[in-house]
Amino acid sequence: MGLMIKKPADVPGSAAPAILIGLFVAFGGILFGYDTGTIGGILAMPYWRETFSTGYLNTEDNLPDVSPSQSSTIVSLLSAGTFFGALAAAPMADLLGRRLGMIASVAVFTLGVILQTAATAIPLFVAGRFWAGFGVGLISAITPLYQSETAPKWIRGAVVGCYQLAITIGLLIAAIVDNATKDRNDTGSYRIPIAVQFAWAIIMVVGMLILPETPRYYIKVGKNVKAAKALSRLRRLDVDHPALVEELAEVQANHEYEMSLGKASYLDCLKGTVGKRLATGCLLQGLQQLTGVNFIFYYGTSFFKNSGIENGFTVSVITGVVNVVSTIPGLYLVEKWGRRPLLLFGAVGMFVCQYIVAIAGTVDPNGTATNKVLIAFVCIYIFFFASSWGPVAWVVTGEIFPLKVRAKCLSMTTASNWLLNWAIAYATPYMVNGGAGNANLQSKVFFVWGGFCLICCFFVWGLIYETKGLSLEQVDELYSKCTKAWKSKAFRPTVSYAEVQEVRGSVSGRHASLADIEADAGRKRSVAHLDGGEKGYGGGKAAYEV
Repeated sequence: MGLMIKKPADVPGSAAPAILIGLFVAFGGILFGYDTGTIGGILAMPYWRETFSTGYLNTEDNLPDVSPSQSSTIVSLLSAGTFFGALAAAPMADLLGRRLGMIASVAVFTLGVILQTAATAIPLFVAGRFWAGFGVGLISAITPLYQSETAPKWIRGAVVGCYQLAITIGLLIAAIVDNATKDRNDTGSYRIPIAVQFAWAIIMVVGMLILPETPRYYIKVGKNVKAAKALSRLRRLDVDHPALVEELAEVQANHEYEMSLGKASYLDCLKGTVGKRLATGCLLQGLQQLTGVNFIFYYGTSFFKNSGIENGFTVSVITGVVNVVSTIPGLYLVEKWGRRPLLLFGAVGMFVCQYIVAIAGTVDPNGTATNKVLIAFVCIYIFFFASSWGPVAWVVTGEIFPLKVRAKCLSMTTASNWLLNWAIAYATPYMVNGGAGNANLQSKVFFVWGGFCLICCFFVWGLIYETKGLSLEQVDELYSKCTKAWKSKAFRPTVSYAEVQEVRGSVSGRHASLADIEADAGRKRSVAHLDGGEKGYGGGKAAYEV
């Protein structure tokens, strides 16, 4: 098989434009990661705490601070905004297109950044958090949608996975900027980290003005000529090149076949194999959050300080670096191992690390050795997450849905991610902190995250299909023919949707299964072959007799 990921020899044209475009669009992850990562450091800044305090004193250091309920609201409002933003992404991406949808998303995000930068009290800051979150929610759903619809199938997993890499880079930059401004005794301590996001927005908008719309979106809205031009730009092939014509014909035929089975309403997303895929995507994104990774990046600074580790900011930078570096092997392994093995590998590794941290923190909460174990195994846990569940959740949800409902289903799976993100962000202070009405779990909270990691193992085995190396249209065939996820690795595509389109017009094809239609198409091929053979034989015989 070899160690390198190489373009198949029988694939014409160049994959470079599509790959580079996919990598640039992944920049949306910078906005996502930076915005979610910066808040943890801001909440721990002395000047911010004093400015936004409404009279509450932190019992740990007796300094002005926001209360646990206010902290929960500030952190979780972004997640609430992202939830609604993700749901709004589907109509926006279907109405405006994937490219213009991204630009509109950045505009909403920028509004939120303006409000947060201007704020000197909690109400305006919270409003900014919500609108920035709404923009991030839009971006988080449309980005993998754009990438999946443009990337070549043989490297699609790595390209879409780069979205998660960009998220980790955003988180790391947030930790570095927070660390650089935390000791300022003016509004620059929190305004500089927030205002940096204007740069990300400008870069994103300028790039999206240049990039093409996805060919599959043009097929969806019936603009086949524009689809051919967009695909030509992505593959560096002439619009009349046989390979390009064949690829477009297959995408169009698959879309027409799917539309023949039913409408593209939200209710249709719940029916048949699409409903099964939607449940898989929602559970996958929800479980990604329940592994506890955002506990570390939202509240890590405060948690490490409360655990006796003096420089929580430094530890946050360290975990950010580990997160970025660990994502890189995941981009390679998602194409070499496949989706299922990598997700299982990550789930088992995270489960072990979480329980070691939980046990060590429970047995000796404030010991020096415990602090070292906590930092070490949190970093190892981040490695397992970043190389598996971090990127692969976006890869799988970006490729398992048919074109007619792809935007709708992807928006709902992304909304599931943000719903659990909000729940964790809101509940964590009450779960971890001491005081009246709080659970005071401290390190014991890792027992909770570890339990969900164990559930992840069974979920992957039972519901995640192996889609490595398949086109988005072949993934539809996979779900139509393979009823058990653990048998999906043996699947080999055999359907040509262009042939299915011909058979579908017949009476027998209107209500038949894909397997029945494929059998009819096969019989037609056989008849055509026999007819052609007889004609060729007769012609050869006449020539021989002459």
